[in-house]
Amino acid sequence: MSDHLSKEKRSWNMSRIKSANTSPELKLRSLLRKKGIRYRKNVKSLPGKPDIAISKDKKIIFINGCFWHQHSNCSRATMPKTNKNYWESKFKRTIKRDKENKKELKKLGWNILTLWECEIKKEKKIDKKIRLFVK
Repeated sequence: MSDHLSKEKRSWNMSRIKSANTSPELKLRSLLRKKGIRYRKNVKSLPGKPDIAISKDKKIIFINGCFWHQHSNCSRATMPKTNKNYWESKFKRTIKRDKENKKELKKLGWNILTLWECEIKKEKKIDKKIRLFVK
């Protein structure tokens, strides 16, 4: 089955997908503010441009989209039916880049927590993870 959208329309749609200030990020930042945790967002000077950096504690939080970062065993981590070679390659590069960035951050002494888009909806679970991580 081919894509029901033209190449131009698909390109336009894809260009509208945000990489920063997504709803999961906004929800997490709201939770951190309520807890009085000070942080910096999208820190360009650090590998991977982390979503959240708590500098005083050297802690980083990545908020990964389940589709884009291929969250294992998640229903949102689907493989598009068209242009499969492109998508497989893209996902492999993303996963490899994530691993390299985390390895580099660990070398620099940062502790890392990865939260997934599907987890952010479970506020109690995320609240507990944040409490344990930020201690």
